[in-house]
Amino acid sequence: MPNLSIKNVPDDVVARLRERARANHRSLQGELLALACRAADTSDAGTETSRHLRGEAGGRKSIEQIAAEHRQRQSTPVADAPRAAELIRRERDAR
Repeated sequence: MPNLSIKNVPDDVVARLRERARANHRSLQGELLALACRAADTSDAGTETSRHLRGEAGGRKSIEQIAAEHRQRQSTPVADAPRAAELIRRERDAR
């Protein structure tokens, strides 16, 4: 895939884009790609990237979709992994 570069972007625009990316749970690059795909109207192009970014909820994935993807990647639980509560306690106590 080709790369694009935008030069001389005002600081306030970058800040707003970063905030938008954070709100959409994406990296800045992911957010820019989503915006570019939407602007180019790739909804009928059928590319893997546009399908991934669109999802069923206008570019956002539901918790059910994320859980299903996770189950596909990690079909068996990790036996020796610490419990989530233990990880949170460690992080809290480290402060």
